[in-house]
Amino acid sequence: MVAHANAPRGSLQHYFPGGKEQLVGEAVEWAGRYAARRVRRGAESMEDATPGNLFAAMVQPWRAEFADRGFGSGCPIVATVADSAALSEKLRESAAAAFAEWRKPLVAELEQMGVSATRAASLAVLMISSLEGALVLARADQDVAPLDAIVEELRPLLDGAVEKRRRRTG
Repeated sequence: MVAHANAPRGSLQHYFPGGKEQLVGEAVEWAGRYAARRVRRGAESMEDATPGNLFAAMVQPWRAEFADRGFGSGCPIVATVADSAALSEKLRESAAAAFAEWRKPLVAELEQMGVSATRAASLAVLMISSLEGALVLARADQDVAPLDAIVEELRPLLDGAVEKRRRRTG
């Protein structure tokens, strides 16, 4: 890692005195903030603000990345949970915090669209879980079809959760 960055060996210890665990934890927390920003950008870019369109906007950057650059990358939050969370309580906590950070703007957007607070929280879990699972399947299959399937299958369920249509402000 240090050699790849062309950095002196002491740099890792200087900036990350907690070692690789701290480095991975901070990267995972950054990924949670990045995912939250992606939700906000996706919401701002929609012409028709619906839960189904919001989910499609969440999935689209991954679809584009896989189509353009291949299937080599995935979500660092899931990778951390799968690889390290059982071995490190700090990394498990970092991953949990990252997922919570991702859920916050998603819940807020769903509520803005007219989904009840309780249902918005539940749907945010469903949306993130579906996306993460589809990312794993897409990488394994080397095909974006799982991403397309979750958008198509969840759109009616997500849009059906709107209790009353609200107008976006701002």
